[in-house]
Amino acid sequence: MSDMPPKLAEIVDEFASAPREVVLEMLLEFADAMPPLPADLAGHDGMEQVPECQTQFFLKATVRPDDTVEIWFDCPPEAPTTRAFAGILAEGLAGASAAEIVAVPDDLYARMGLANAISPLRLRGGSAILARLKRQVAAQS
Repeated sequence: MSDMPPKLAEIVDEFASAPREVVLEMLLEFADAMPPLPADLAGHDGMEQVPECQTQFFLKATVRPDDTVEIWFDCPPEAPTTRAFAGILAEGLAGASAAEIVAVPDDLYARMGLANAISPLRLRGGSAILARLKRQVAAQS
C-alpha cells in the first residue's frame, strides 16, 4: 500500500477489512464530513465538471508553491455515494504532494472493496473523479 499517502492507505485498509453491511455506513460518514466550498468557488468558477457522474459534480485542484495540493469538491447532498468518494479523497489526500496524488492507483475503489457494495455506474463516476483530479494536478506539476 506504499503507493499512496498514509492517510489514504489507512482509509483504504479500513474499507477493505470492513464487513459489507458497515461499508455503506462508513461511506455516509465520509459524505457528511465533506467540507463546504469556500465563497469564492460558490459559482463553480474555475472548477471542472465531471460529466461521468450521474449528478452534478465539480472539482478543482490547485498545486501550491510548496507542492502540496489544495482540493475542492462540490456535489449535492442527495448524491451521498458520490459525495463519499469526494470525502474520502479530501481526507485521504489532505496535505499530499502533487507527485503523491498523481501516483494514486486508478483502481483505488476496487482496492477498498467497494465493487460489492455499490453499483458499477457509481464506481465509474468515482474513478472519473480520481482521473480528473490526477489530470488537473499533473497539468500544473
